[in-house]
Amino acid sequence: MGSQKYVVLLLSVLLILNSLLFSGADEDHYYEFILQETEITKLCSTKTILTVNGSFPGPEIRVRRGDTVYVNVHNQGRSAVSFDWQAVEDPVDGTNELIQPGKNFTYEIELDDEIGTLWWHARSAWAKATVHGAFVILPAADEEYPFPTPTSDQIIIFGNMVFNSSIYGCNFMVATFCLLYIFKAFESAIAWQIILSGEWFRQELTEANETIAAGQADGYTINGHLGETYGCSNDTTFLLEVAYEGLYLLRLINAVANETMVFAIAQHSFTTVGQNATYAQRSFSTSLTLAPGQTIDVLLGANQNVGQYYITAQPSSGRHNTTGVLQYLASTGV
Repeated sequence: MGSQKYVVLLLSVLLILNSLLFSGADEDHYYEFILQETEITKLCSTKTILTVNGSFPGPEIRVRRGDTVYVNVHNQGRSAVSFDWQAVEDPVDGTNELIQPGKNFTYEIELDDEIGTLWWHARSAWAKATVHGAFVILPAADEEYPFPTPTSDQIIIFGNMVFNSSIYGCNFMVATFCLLYIFKAFESAIAWQIILSGEWFRQELTEANETIAAGQADGYTINGHLGETYGCSNDTTFLLEVAYEGLYLLRLINAVANETMVFAIAQHSFTTVGQNATYAQRSFSTSLTLAPGQTIDVLLGANQNVGQYYITAQPSSGRHNTTGVLQYLASTGV
């Protein structure tokens, strides 16, 4: 009888240990990315751009430290594209391989010590301008933030629209102009080889990565919104809603090609807590400067008078800027 009690007790202890060990176990996550051409209206013009799942920016990946992520990319566009997983430590198989139109490829991303905000994007500059999104890595289930727990977090992606001067506008009716643009952009033997072989829409424009120079963009966006500075009635403005005395973790991503972006919110300050997928020593500022491809995590305290405050994002070229609005939600007691 005593031995039976001992066995029952031992089994109970093993079950408890098992639950403790696996409660924080790494998990697998699966995402489906449909690469497709999508019609959008911005800057007083309607164009067709390349997107993932029909959205600009693309879908967010949200997992925990140490997890494994599988992203199955279906290429329903006209161009071959490959993806890059910015700031992921371990090499990702297939990053240097093109996914041809009509094909698919599944990326396996194994996370280690990365934490905070990363981002994913197409490798070529023309596709990366619209094919990108946030990659958020939360603490593991048994971990906590090394700073006060925020009320919530908010992704903020700075982007650029190269609408009126880019190959977005190329079509067969203006083929001559497009060819001249291509020759100017490439100025190399590979450009002739691609065009003369009829493979233009099947090749990724990797050599165009350096052709979107600072100041070349027609407009800049916050989460796909151009704001009110471009004078087009159909352009929308980014809105960040906060509750008074709330604490918010802003996850900033500079997806603008070849330009530093300066971000600020009127009468508010930031506490930097992370950069480029790692925690950072805390620092305080009223504006933030992000290099191309950089990510910064900051805490924002909603501690000003209830109202609306301008959000600004300005490129280093100073040619254009974009605005948003931070709006305090009305108190429930009012």
